[in-house]
Amino acid sequence: MNLDSATRRRFLQASGLGVGSVALSGWMGVLADRVQAASPTAKKPKSCVLIWSEGGASHKDTLDLKPDSKGAGDFKPIKTSASGIEISEHLPKLATHMHEGVLVRSMTTPEGAHARARYHLHTGYREGQGGLTYPSLGAITASELGNAKAAMPNFVSIGGRSYGAGFLGPKYQPLLVQDATKGVEDLKTLVSDKQFANRTGLLEEMEKAFFHDYEAGATIDHKTTYERAVKLMQSKEAKAFDIGAEPAAGKSKYGSGKFADGMLMARRLIEVGVPFVEVTLGGWDTHQDNFEKVKNLSTQIDNSVSALLADLKDRGLLDTTLVIWMGEFGRTPNINNKGAKPGRDHYPKAWSLAMFGGGLKGGQVVGKTDKEGATVAERPVKTGDFLATVCEVLGIDHTKDNEAVSGRPIKIVDKGNAPFTKLIV
Repeated sequence: MNLDSATRRRFLQASGLGVGSVALSGWMGVLADRVQAASPTAKKPKSCVLIWSEGGASHKDTLDLKPDSKGAGDFKPIKTSASGIEISEHLPKLATHMHEGVLVRSMTTPEGAHARARYHLHTGYREGQGGLTYPSLGAITASELGNAKAAMPNFVSIGGRSYGAGFLGPKYQPLLVQDATKGVEDLKTLVSDKQFANRTGLLEEMEKAFFHDYEAGATIDHKTTYERAVKLMQSKEAKAFDIGAEPAAGKSKYGSGKFADGMLMARRLIEVGVPFVEVTLGGWDTHQDNFEKVKNLSTQIDNSVSALLADLKDRGLLDTTLVIWMGEFGRTPNINNKGAKPGRDHYPKAWSLAMFGGGLKGGQVVGKTDKEGATVAERPVKTGDFLATVCEVLGIDHTKDNEAVSGRPIKIVDKGNAPFTKLIV
């Protein structure tokens, strides 16, 4: 990393992106700042891996099959390791982990457009509500569970876009890794350690003078970000980003492709203490050719998620790591006739997601849809209910107020929502 004027200029530009923007830089605002309890008797902090199905996965073809319903397709349900729970035949490896998981089959949410639904499911708030940009679950976790002294980021997003810190500010934005095979670029210096120390020292002196003249929020954010970026470069834990160092046998069980590589990186990051990792698998917007696409995507999920769960368990990390598989909504119960290969359209009214580990009492199902998978028949779960549950599982007080830029108190999860943890822990 050459610490020249162009590099410094990029840091200054990026630090001014604003609190509401999605993180566009691999360095900006990536390391959360929170004081963590150091008591020897304190429980081990929990972490979370969010597996995001970009586009919205069809619940009727994955986790809530209705083989005798209209528009069911030809997918068959199979038994799982949890008595009475069946999922798609194209998720056979994941089926062996259902005794460690919870299916929520009664999600019902208000947004049917991709962008608005993604925002709502990540933040718990509706876009434009109250004139604010709200923090995502990842940023909340970074703020509440992150380690201020750690060199590693507290929120990493792999393989896709991610909603960031909103009014919490740039320091809780995610570190974006677009391609796991490349890791985080520019982690290694292009000069000797001595030269690097001299250059960072010189830059620090320049920063002090700049800060003295322009003591503004963006300047403070830039200074903090730069210092932590340097700390990350010098950290031994940064090797977690190098999936090329993973033994071939361990890597192969995740499958192949960008998503598999991202999931492997997620495990490595959880191992070194990163509290929140999001991994995206796109392609679920199946308006056409739904069944072939879902079959192929399910295979990727099956290989990578089952490998992640097995690895976490083998390393003693599954009980403290909540793994969530979800998207922004489900797909229509009936197939459409938009082309030669039928598809399913957006459907937020009733859909499913899965949760594993994190201390959950596995082998359970929350809620139920009707025989067509079209409406919620039992225990509707709103977005706020779900996020409140996730917070409780992770040890976050979902009723806590955070302060917006205006000084207005904003609850982590909007009032009127209730967790269903009593059902699953």
